[in-house]
Amino acid sequence: MLSVLLLFLLPVGGGIPAGVLLAQSKGLAWPLTAGLYFVSDVLLALAFEPVLRLFVALGRRVPFLARFGAAMREAMARSAAHVGGPGAGPISLVLIAFGVDPMTGRSAALAAGHGFLAGWAFAIAGDMLYYAVIALTTLRLNTWIKNPNTTMWIVLGAMLVVPVLVRRVRSGFARPVGANVV
Repeated sequence: MLSVLLLFLLPVGGGIPAGVLLAQSKGLAWPLTAGLYFVSDVLLALAFEPVLRLFVALGRRVPFLARFGAAMREAMARSAAHVGGPGAGPISLVLIAFGVDPMTGRSAALAAGHGFLAGWAFAIAGDMLYYAVIALTTLRLNTWIKNPNTTMWIVLGAMLVVPVLVRRVRSGFARPVGANVV
């Protein structure tokens, strides 16, 4: 179980497919695997929150960090506008964490005025949804491919390419009527 947890703690997206496939090969049930991923999110919260709070405190004293914080709040407001408008309610914050990562979700929750527990609850909820999508995709794909390494590389590639394609398709739909398409 420790090796699966360590894979989930990797700060890059590859930890999920690799961890899920390792858990499956070790005979770990999916609820236990999901629980290990949840534990990795809680450990992330405990490690990241002091760093986030330090930056907030320093932002009050260091002009560069104050400007960075203002830019971050503006970026979070734009992100929240894409998924539900201003105010960054719970659904918006969950979707930010799902679409980006839990640290960004927590930063957005802090910018929206949510404290430690509520902010991390939104961020972890979004990340657990992301985990579910990637874990199910990995396990389904591996039943067809039957090669964990190939499955992991395909899922990693999809994790990189699909968001780019979605943004491209969405921006194509956002063109004004009558705009020239090149």
